[in-house]
Amino acid sequence: QVQLVESGGDLVQPGGSLRLSCAASGRYFIFNVGVMGWYRQAPGKQRELVAALTQGGNTNYADSVKGRFTISRDSAKTTIYLQMNNLQPEDTAVYYCNVNVTSFLDLWGQGTQVTVSS
Repeated sequence: QVQLVESGGDLVQPGGSLRLSCAASGRYFIFNVGVMGWYRQAPGKQRELVAALTQGGNTNYADSVKGRFTISRDSAKTTIYLQMNNLQPEDTAVYYCNVNVTSFLDLWGQGTQVTVSS
């Protein structure tokens, strides 16, 4: 019954920044296990992995966002973030939070809209 809830999406000008947040409902400590990730899906495109974070602190980024986006988890392990800098129109998409523990526990949020436009 645990749910992931994203927030922070907005309309922003090219070159601007946003920080997305993802929190789990209740106190299930889901961010203490599994691989955490942010995905995005733009209109007419498939959903793609943007950034991933392992329990060991290793990160992986899509080439298109490398150097601009940063995934992180707070010290209390209650929230994960995606810091997005130098946003461009091609970053426009619905962004989804994901936590994967096993094939039987793969959790997704409902998404938050990021629109980059002048």
